[in-house]
Amino acid sequence: MNIFLIIILAIIVIDYILDSLVGILNVRHAKLELPQEFAGWYDAGKYKKSQEYLKTGTRFSIVKDTFFTALIIAFILGGGFNYIDKFARQFGFGSILTGLVFGAVVVLIWELLSIPFAIYSTFVIEERFGFNRTTPKTFVFDFIKSLILLAIIGGSAFAAVIWFFRTAGSLAWLYCWIALTLFQLFLIFIAPVVIMPLFNKFKPLAEGELKEAIQDYARSQNFKMKGIYTMDGSRRSSKANAFFTGFGRFRRIALFDTLIQKHTAEELVLVLAHEVGHYKKKHILKMMFISIITSGLMFYLLSFFINNPMLFAAFRMENLSVYGSLFFFGFLYAPISMIFSIIHNILSRKNEYQADSYAVKTYPKPEVFIAALKKLTIDNLSNLTPHPLKVFLDYSHPPILERIKALRTIKIG
Repeated sequence: MNIFLIIILAIIVIDYILDSLVGILNVRHAKLELPQEFAGWYDAGKYKKSQEYLKTGTRFSIVKDTFFTALIIAFILGGGFNYIDKFARQFGFGSILTGLVFGAVVVLIWELLSIPFAIYSTFVIEERFGFNRTTPKTFVFDFIKSLILLAIIGGSAFAAVIWFFRTAGSLAWLYCWIALTLFQLFLIFIAPVVIMPLFNKFKPLAEGELKEAIQDYARSQNFKMKGIYTMDGSRRSSKANAFFTGFGRFRRIALFDTLIQKHTAEELVLVLAHEVGHYKKKHILKMMFISIITSGLMFYLLSFFINNPMLFAAFRMENLSVYGSLFFFGFLYAPISMIFSIIHNILSRKNEYQADSYAVKTYPKPEVFIAALKKLTIDNLSNLTPHPLKVFLDYSHPPILERIKALRTIKIG
């Protein structure tokens, strides 16, 4: 029995069991009684609805994971990747174009099989709980635009990696790391002006109390930005959010229109202050640095598995290839990726506490910030009492009750 096949199948099955188990534990951990902190905020009916949303989403996730886990195992054991490789090779292209055909077919199959689940999630689950605002037309165009972007951006990166590993010898991993790091930084700069507007409309925030309040706070913190924008998040969902894009003087603030509709000017300033806290504490740069280091490790490890005969035998492949190595290594790398994800989430939760502290120290209205967090939690039907294991594995933000508790311990002034 091929040792790589045993390891890969074990990784897939264990990952499926772990995800399903954590999902079930998370649902069972949800408290039937409304936490006292939210008394007067959540009515009994809406709190029950939030728990039903959690249960429905978890059941759906398990069904989806079951389908794709069984499909991937059958695809590997049945030599599905080899059939795709034969198809790609029949055109007689060079290694890069053949690799792009191979990758395109694999990704397209995955995306097409994902469509029914995306449709059910959007038009059944999200619709049932009052979140969906996506029209069928928007859904279709989002899918097409996403595929085009994936082909352009993902295809370019994939082709570059193939080229380096075919031509650069033992240092190919290093060149890949450097090139793709620069490419990722380039995408960060162009995303706000090229990519994001393909999916949403951004308009300068209208003159008024909110804009003045945000500008006053930004000036008080010597926080320079290019502009404050509203984004038509309501085009797809009633859920609310806000984010920063860009670096340096090109930084932009984007507020979902749904956020503006449901929050006061003071609450929105505090949401902004939290994001400024991330910038002032250099969280973004630190997390980016960690991401760059981990991607370097990934490419280094990948270099040991390029054209490995036993790895290809595990996938029933007849021919070796750099492009096949990239896909197959991904299965082996999954546990390491999970470990890095857990570390990332631990650091991210720590950063959230620090950003919260910065917000209420520079705009000393903690109860207003707590009110804003409560509104976001209620409007998004978020789980108030997640299982600790779910938090440990998947949460990039602390649970809301722990966040509020920490906010109340901060000394101001």
